[in-house]
Amino acid sequence: MKDINEMTDEELALSYVNGDNRAFDLLLSHNQTKLFSYILFVVRNRDVADDIFQETFVKIITKLQQGKYTPSGKFSAWIMRIAHNVIMDWYRAQKADKVVDSTKENDLSNISGSEVVIGNIENQFISSQTLEDIKKMMEHLPTTQREVVFMRYYQEMSFKEIAETTGVSINTSLGRMRYAILNLRKMVHENDMLLQLA
Repeated sequence: MKDINEMTDEELALSYVNGDNRAFDLLLSHNQTKLFSYILFVVRNRDVADDIFQETFVKIITKLQQGKYTPSGKFSAWIMRIAHNVIMDWYRAQKADKVVDSTKENDLSNISGSEVVIGNIENQFISSQTLEDIKKMMEHLPTTQREVVFMRYYQEMSFKEIAETTGVSINTSLGRMRYAILNLRKMVHENDMLLQLA
């Protein structure tokens, strides 16, 4: 039998379903940082993110115990989908999910951290300041656009994975990213900013 520490997340999920609680502890440790970062990025409130994170893991446990997980090699995408649904439920409950017409959305950018080349101290400062400015602008984006940008550039998910996770078509995901980029450019222009990654 395979050592529990060498199991994939899919194998750990099945092991947990078969009664091994240690497997769930490992699943949690493998996924909690990525999942919590995603939730916090979308809701922008640590207390709310804590609540949603806990509710997400309760739902993950429940769905695993009910046999609603089918191993497909994409355990992390499956739990991201659950988190997305919990977030949307929370927004609906708060009546704060303000759906904005895509022609009016104010959104974000297409900058990858992997494109940043850090040289000397001055370049490092310029890069960190630019990324900080971008993060601040992202705070002004609608939830759907902030979410797609986070998944694409911070979690390096494909548009297909984003579409599956958020329950929309690939074209909708691409459209949200497009409006995010247009809106970021608009914010940069309106604020007379110069974004430069050193």
